[in-house]
Amino acid sequence: METMKTLRLLAVMTLCALPASARAETRDVSLKAPDGTSLKATYSSPGKPGPGIVLLHMCNSQRKAWTHLAELLTAQGFHTIALDYRGFGESGGGSLDGLDPGERRQFVQEKWPGDIDAAFDFLVAQTGVDRSRVGAAGGSCGVDNAIQLARRHPDVKALVLLAGGTTSSGEDFLARSPWLPIFASAAADDGTAVDTMRWLVGFSSGALNRLQEYPNGGHGTEMFAVHKDLEPAIVSWFDRHLVKSPVHVSASTTATPGPSARQSAALREPGGAARVLEEWRAAQKAGRTFPLAPEATVNALGYEYLQTSRVTDATGLFELNVEAHPASANTYDSLADAYLAAGNRAKAVEFARKALDTLSRDKTTPDDFKQQIRESAEDKIRLAGSGSERR
Repeated sequence: METMKTLRLLAVMTLCALPASARAETRDVSLKAPDGTSLKATYSSPGKPGPGIVLLHMCNSQRKAWTHLAELLTAQGFHTIALDYRGFGESGGGSLDGLDPGERRQFVQEKWPGDIDAAFDFLVAQTGVDRSRVGAAGGSCGVDNAIQLARRHPDVKALVLLAGGTTSSGEDFLARSPWLPIFASAAADDGTAVDTMRWLVGFSSGALNRLQEYPNGGHGTEMFAVHKDLEPAIVSWFDRHLVKSPVHVSASTTATPGPSARQSAALREPGGAARVLEEWRAAQKAGRTFPLAPEATVNALGYEYLQTSRVTDATGLFELNVEAHPASANTYDSLADAYLAAGNRAKAVEFARKALDTLSRDKTTPDDFKQQIRESAEDKIRLAGSGSERR
């Protein structure tokens, strides 16, 4: 009995003598970006070896949006780091306010990857972090940041993506990485976020992917306050794919493009929009889910074709958008642009007027963009009515 008491006492003394770094902790840290900019982040350790998670906030938010999820992840044995992007929260680097869209895009593309890599490097350098098992979560603009982090770092082996899109390079990466498990989520009251997430996940053919849809809840990490099951589901997701059944990437893994990747390729073929439209109509008639490309994606491709004189293909893309998104005033205005480019003034005026008529009922387009659509449609009506060519 005395021996047992002695062993217990030694165990307690040993535990108390452990260095602070071996205990669960949360602390704010200062990081240096490649150009020397000071960045702020919050690092949490469970006090024992485990995988790491990088948390990337929305562009109307900051790192504190992840505080509760980080607590849950740490309690489950994960090391986490939540970063304030430069220009947000407590990070330096200047504000993005006042930048036009082109300047903002350049700022993000040139600066943020190095900033996020600095947070990643800090995380995997911490005692106990298994750098071969890292996950990343992103909300809104953080979705692309998380995908791009995984593209740059093969150690990222699981993604959580909340209500955001990605670039063509991100789409290509997902199509080539069916082994990468994706948990995606969005709410139906968040504009076209559900359709966007369905389209994004559809670039991967991975069998492990999961799309969690909610009828309401707002944008990105705002859903945490409404749906109390979401954060625990994310913790379980990372636990499953980084702990219980870790992902193993094999050089022999076949990268079969997912349905979105195949459709994206089809939309770029001559006459492809018409074929996709027929497939969508057939799916609608049969009551099947069809992950159609988001309105903004199709619209952007249509204008790309107008600029390269592929007017017929641009018209087909805009026609697809009009039928798939009849409540969007912008779809009619874009189709009017295509008809004007084709020299069909009557059709241009017809669809410009439809754009104006739809504006008052359009519930998803922001007011400032509605004004742009109004001016664009009225401009076309004046130009077509006067017989002038639109330059």
